Amino acid sequence: MQTIAVKSFHFSVNSSKTSSSKLKTHGQTGLNKSYKLVSYDALILGGRRAVVNTPVSAFQGLTDVIVIAKPVVELGKGILPVAGPWGVWAVLVICGAVGVWSERTRLGKELSGALVATLAGMVAVNVGMLPTNAPELKIVYKFILPLAIPLLLFSANLRRVISETGRLLPAFLLGSITTVLGSLAAYLIMPLGRFIGEDGWRVASALTARHIGGAVNYMAVTESLEVSPSIFGAGLAADDLILTLYFTAIYSLARALPPDSPPQQGSGVPPIASSSSTSSSSSTGCNESINTTSCHLPPQDAQLGVQYRSREPIQVESGLLALAFSVTICYLSYTISQAMGIAGQFITVTTAITVILATALPTALAPLAPSAQGMAQILMQIFYATIGASANVGLVISTAPVLFVFSFIALAGHLVLILGLGAALGFTRRDVLLASHANIGGPTTVAGMAAAKGWTSSIVPSILTATLGYALGTFTGMALGHICLKLIL
Repeated sequence: MQTIAVKSFHFSVNSSKTSSSKLKTHGQTGLNKSYKLVSYDALILGGRRAVVNTPVSAFQGLTDVIVIAKPVVELGKGILPVAGPWGVWAVLVICGAVGVWSERTRLGKELSGALVATLAGMVAVNVGMLPTNAPELKIVYKFILPLAIPLLLFSANLRRVISETGRLLPAFLLGSITTVLGSLAAYLIMPLGRFIGEDGWRVASALTARHIGGAVNYMAVTESLEVSPSIFGAGLAADDLILTLYFTAIYSLARALPPDSPPQQGSGVPPIASSSSTSSSSSTGCNESINTTSCHLPPQDAQLGVQYRSREPIQVESGLLALAFSVTICYLSYTISQAMGIAGQFITVTTAITVILATALPTALAPLAPSAQGMAQILMQIFYATIGASANVGLVISTAPVLFVFSFIALAGHLVLILGLGAALGFTRRDVLLASHANIGGPTTVAGMAAAKGWTSSIVPSILTATLGYALGTFTGMALGHICLKLIL
């Protein structure tokens, strides 16, 4: 593959089948950058059209060309630049670790480890520590993230969710409906398509999926709908900041609600053994490590509850078995999606297969869930760092305002609707707040909130309902996008 440099040209990244009319929509690239030609199917401005395999010499001396090309990977040229794949992996993992460590600080608890890892990755690439367009970033999206999805869903036993969550399950489903309504209202008020083009309805669908499930659902929808990488990162970064406002609001609304009364002595309900003697809490409730000596749960729920409330060690045997299951599920999902001609739905198929297996084989997968959850959190932190490292800061700054407004309206609409409808339907304020948090935050954060508030009887039901969000989020977001948002101009 030969390299050619021109003063300016329009390009389509890695898309040798894109027509010249579509190429024009990509706009000019920055000046003084080198690109490797992927195809010579290019339109040369000035009346001449190049054909496939046009010699590179035909482009020499031209100053405005439309080509199909990809940027040459540029090594970092700033503070402590790294070179080579190991340097890239070192920075990504360190950024993920910084995110987890930050939750020991007050500011880190406010922001969450995920957002800190994203910001750290963004800083690393923009000060020149990381190469731009490093191939390692694609490895994270292509392999690491899909591997984390089954690990997150090993406890997604739908039979148990239905039978053991009580009133929290219908409250959660109400929250999912109000999330969809909030997103629809936000898109009507702030039609993203008018600001960021075709990616508008797609990223709105992905954010809806995230607000029902989590970041994995956002990734699944953006992959299925082919959201551009720059908008993908901008949407997630903007939403992360709005989520900090949501968590602050949800904790403020829960402030006056009392904790559970402890069981009477001799009641026969045993306490969970404490995994940490240190008590801590945060406004977000993320990844809490709390004093559990006052927590009383049935024995069969102890392991699941502790799994989400503290960072338990990953057991070698169960960890390897969980990893083996996850890799196998990914292989089956890839094979099925390829055979059915829906390669873009790979993550969606992975989600569906894992939920089916977790429901059909609970005795096989549930014991692996604690170690699986620990490994999934590690992989997700690397994923969050990669999001930051992939973000185009200029584009984030230019598109973030409209994405901020969209996320704010969507979450505000969800919260107002679930509070109003929940009260009208007879749900308690506690169940409504937990259901909302299970939708927007996910299993880890809602478990942290339940534990921090002393709602020990709600810890496991909250985890189960939030896990259901992972199963529903992708399909709900996709349906909303294709049925409604796509049609709104």
